[in-house]
Amino acid sequence: MRFSPSFLDEIRARVPVSEVVRQKVKLRKEGKEWRGLSPFNAEKTPSFYVNDQKMRWFDFSAGKNGNIFDFVMETEGLSFPEAVERLAALAGLPLPVETREQQEQDRRRATLGEALEAAAVFFEKQLAGAAGREARAYLDRRQISLSAREKFRLGFAPPERHALRDYLAAKGASVETMIEAGLLVHGEEIAVPYDRFRNRIMFPICDRSGRVIAFGGRALEADAQAKYLNSPETPLFHKGATLYNLHNARKAAHEMGAVIAVEGYIDVIALTAAGFPNAVAPLGTALTAEQCALLWRLAEEPILCFDGDKAGLKAAFRAVDTVLPLIGPGRSLRFVLLPDGQDPDELLRAAGPEALAEALSRPLPLVDLLWMRETDSAALDTPERRAALERRLREIVGEIRDDDLRRHYLQEFAQRLDSLFGRDRRSQFRGPYGARRSAGGRRRATDDGPLAIGPGLANSPLFRGVKAGIAPREALILLILINHPDLIDSRVEDLATLDLDSGDMRALRDALLRFAERSESDKAQLRPFLASLELERTVARLEAMAAHSTLWSVRPEAAAADAGESLRQAFVLHRRSLALNRELRAVQALLADNPNERDYARLKDIQTQLSALDGAEAAVEGYGALSGRPSRNL
Repeated sequence: MRFSPSFLDEIRARVPVSEVVRQKVKLRKEGKEWRGLSPFNAEKTPSFYVNDQKMRWFDFSAGKNGNIFDFVMETEGLSFPEAVERLAALAGLPLPVETREQQEQDRRRATLGEALEAAAVFFEKQLAGAAGREARAYLDRRQISLSAREKFRLGFAPPERHALRDYLAAKGASVETMIEAGLLVHGEEIAVPYDRFRNRIMFPICDRSGRVIAFGGRALEADAQAKYLNSPETPLFHKGATLYNLHNARKAAHEMGAVIAVEGYIDVIALTAAGFPNAVAPLGTALTAEQCALLWRLAEEPILCFDGDKAGLKAAFRAVDTVLPLIGPGRSLRFVLLPDGQDPDELLRAAGPEALAEALSRPLPLVDLLWMRETDSAALDTPERRAALERRLREIVGEIRDDDLRRHYLQEFAQRLDSLFGRDRRSQFRGPYGARRSAGGRRRATDDGPLAIGPGLANSPLFRGVKAGIAPREALILLILINHPDLIDSRVEDLATLDLDSGDMRALRDALLRFAERSESDKAQLRPFLASLELERTVARLEAMAAHSTLWSVRPEAAAADAGESLRQAFVLHRRSLALNRELRAVQALLADNPNERDYARLKDIQTQLSALDGAEAAVEGYGALSGRPSRNL
């Protein structure tokens, strides 16, 4: 039985070589390849290799190599038709029926291929001739060299309505063949079919074997109805199952261990010329599942490099939805969002290959892009909106079919949500006030309890502290210690390492530390001690702020447990705030030198976390009962 090349290609595309070989050889993954013992020779050191990207196997001990058909024939003693039948069943493909209709279909496909190849030659000649002057000038402006034009077989479709039709007719092609190949426009209201591509720079689109199967055309007129125009779907061309430049990029992607998917033809050409030959592009549509499968045959984590504008970001977000049901261990995507609204070609011309290499060296993992999409600019200021975010993330992660990966995504987002909302997931295992208990049942100080958001502290002049010129958490910490000096000894280390903005607050901190060193001191003598150091005016400023505050735990009459819990949480908030502000300044410096989407996303995340810290106060269970605070009903 005769098998068409397209049928054999489909088997190769559906069945990895390693899957076939694994039925006979125990394989172990080593880098980009699989390795095992030769099925043809007895050996102790493995010398048999399988490369799924190349679709080949190599046995160095036996001096043999081949494709999946060769392996089945060699190991099972089958003929070629029998091997094809075995592998077609594994691929889930029915064997072609060698009928007259099938023979006619194969003949038609070959005829279409011949017409498309002849069209490519015609377009190349037009670009090199007098008619292609304007097209060549455009390519010169885009800095596409002569060698690049030849490698990618660029051409030009002249503006006349029947130039290609007449050329192909002279070569013996019928109008029906040209229509079926997608080269002519026809219809009931069109008396004479005419050339689909006119006054356009032409980009041949090839299959995995390098055969021309379609074209893309870039209009030269500024007011053209469609800037880019692709061939329609044909028996040879299925847009969603094809990648531009796949036939050239396969070898380079294998050697480099990576593949880069960009948005346009010229981006691919520019990247290849700049030393990135592992570049491909979808054909003017959102990334499809079929195209993802092609990319994963080239690399485990392809990089999608999108234009740095809103359209590019939307394309990246759409790709996330497409790929989530398909990902698994060793099968994901990474993303590069270019800065300043540039596409890869523009970045290369503006800043050179080094700038693009830098951008490609810091891709965003899929999980980061998904998080950015769901949290960037999201309003999270109410419990309902925060709950909606959590539910939305659970629903999105539910699209992941791989059980292990889905579990890890849920864990990752749970951690990020806890960080975003300032929560401590361990707090549910604590006793009252978030304090841990020692073996003897005594409560000891800890900084791991929960933090809550409340209007008391948010609206407190003590916490705002703006008019007084004192940072709010600095005031809170120091005033609690002044009003509850018994807490100083347990917080000496925290107090000694406390970073403070105000010089007056630093002087007050140092005085409290000096007082703590006087172990024989009566705690009631703290205020006279501070007065002796002429710090009573500083203390008075803090007390004036507290006088209008609804925060009870800062006052001298508050219960020690309330005051201690508020102090604990104030230290936690202060340290978190300082760390986040340091990180914020570092990210701002990075963005000043090199604006990019990843650092901008990190900036937004830090700002969100800082906002969550603002207005946080200690919410103590049993607040009034412990403190003796007056009833709200009085």
